[in-house]
Amino acid sequence: MPGIVVFGRRWGIASDDLVFPGFFELFVRVLWWIGTMILFNYHKGQFDCNGRGFLHSYLVGLLVVLALIILSLCAIVYVSAQGTITNPGPRRSVPALVYLRALLYVPELVWACMGAVWVSDDSKGCDPAMVGAVIAAVVASWIILLFTGLGVVFVFDPLGDPRAPHAAAEPLGVRDLQSNEGAQFLSTARSLAVKVWESRLRLLCCCLPQDEGHRAAFSSIAQLVSGFFSDTDLVASDIAAGLALLHQEQDKMEQSRDPDLVEDHSPSSPIEEDLEAELEKAAHCMRFAAAAYGWPLYVYSNLLSGPCKLSGDCCRSREAEYEIVGGDHLGCQFSSILHSTGLQYRDFIYVSFHNQIYEIPFYVALDHKREAVLVAVRGTLSLRDVLTDLSAECENLPIEGVSGACYAHKGMCQAARYIYKKLVNDGILNQAFTIAPEYKLVVTGHSLGAGTASLLAILLRNSFPNLQCYSFSPPGGLLSKALADYSKDFVVSVVLGKDLVPRLSIPNMEDLKRKILKIVSNCNKPKYRILLQGCWYELFGGDPEDFPTEMDNRREEELSQPLLGEESLMIRHSSSYQSLANLSEHRQEVAFCRGGGHGCARMALVVLIGKYLINE
Repeated sequence: MPGIVVFGRRWGIASDDLVFPGFFELFVRVLWWIGTMILFNYHKGQFDCNGRGFLHSYLVGLLVVLALIILSLCAIVYVSAQGTITNPGPRRSVPALVYLRALLYVPELVWACMGAVWVSDDSKGCDPAMVGAVIAAVVASWIILLFTGLGVVFVFDPLGDPRAPHAAAEPLGVRDLQSNEGAQFLSTARSLAVKVWESRLRLLCCCLPQDEGHRAAFSSIAQLVSGFFSDTDLVASDIAAGLALLHQEQDKMEQSRDPDLVEDHSPSSPIEEDLEAELEKAAHCMRFAAAAYGWPLYVYSNLLSGPCKLSGDCCRSREAEYEIVGGDHLGCQFSSILHSTGLQYRDFIYVSFHNQIYEIPFYVALDHKREAVLVAVRGTLSLRDVLTDLSAECENLPIEGVSGACYAHKGMCQAARYIYKKLVNDGILNQAFTIAPEYKLVVTGHSLGAGTASLLAILLRNSFPNLQCYSFSPPGGLLSKALADYSKDFVVSVVLGKDLVPRLSIPNMEDLKRKILKIVSNCNKPKYRILLQGCWYELFGGDPEDFPTEMDNRREEELSQPLLGEESLMIRHSSSYQSLANLSEHRQEVAFCRGGGHGCARMALVVLIGKYLINE
């Protein structure tokens, strides 16, 4: 539902978002009124201290102000709870009630000042309990006023200025965005949204250097984030309600579906090696991918023995037989890598803990067990890594011998180019193969490291034809179809269970947005009930059938059809939204090919790798 419009602008909450804050304040005000009434009746006629006339008037006035506030809050909570997300008609009086409630802050502020004056000037000789009660009332008033101000700042929408005449005059979904005026309006709105998100990112990442590279990353991320829900009229609570409904809907579908059958071998896959051998290789490489995270993951995985083992190795002076770049305070990072991999000091060629946007840590070591020069790339572990993840625009990655559009995730592509330059231009790989010329090259990583490792393998493929990459939980939307097909022969992707990261991509996010719009428009419940039941379901579980998510008597298959309610929530149709149906078939085609090795039929490896890792 569009944000509520009061005080001449649009805000970041809807008219049905006042139930919970209004009820909480109502609860506090009722207790406050009852306590004040008990105090007034107890001391009635016995105000025999200085300023007793003023105190009597203060308490009477406070009771009246609190009563008016309680009545206004009751009206706000009741009216805000009416209707549904897409039916705001019963809540049309909410703005007037908000004006009334805001007006009542004036006498409350005056009474708080009066109480403070009485306590400081005329409270001598009065009952200490009475003085304490007045002080508590004054403090409570100021706390509520403070939190109200913070709430206003929190729900303030920098893009909520409704001064554009046609923005409010034309109904949703009917605007002629092909006209020059409409195009200019949308361009200005998008530009303003990007600037707002850039400011938010700079504030969030104020601890990072504000150099040119960081500003470019902020701009790229701001364009991506600002444009995602810009074509909808939803506030944050609408999205939360939609996610709660979708979770229950998916659980119902999961319970009604037959169990998936897992084949030991895919009949259409030209697997040259035994599956068990491939599982063993993947599990072996996973140790190196996990070791790249350093001491945080090692201590987390070994809560009892990890700190003791590292404490004996950290701060120990030793002659380095490897090159370390970047900070490794007390040597704990490298010590944890040694314990995780089981390698010796002499087995490491290069270790980099340098971490910036598009520049992530990695190490190069000799794996004598598998006779491989192994490059392990670290996954997300810092704010800089998060910014690299969020730089999800497409970047051209031309590869010799690959026909078709060659695009990849921008942040990971930049990280792969950075590591490629280090490995090739700085002679790190030449040094490694000088020591072990008969070894093969293996690249591995997890999450962000998995996506970067896959792209790094693509960059190195022409120079090292026997290269192999093991990519654990690579991000979705990493490669275009041409590059995904090219990587089939040398990149093995491993996805365990319902891991979110491999399924997270721009097309999937657009699909999620479409489903949120559809299920929200089909729900006939008020938002506060959806959120309450959703929280209960998330915390305590239960049967999802007890929480219906569609309108009564609506068949499940009808949810796949276009709905007028869904269309009414669209301000404009993004190109990604319009082409979603066309992308669904393509997504299924490349879902397991993206970074997949030895053909798409590595599904068996994807499913069974978890069991093997547990047994290992």
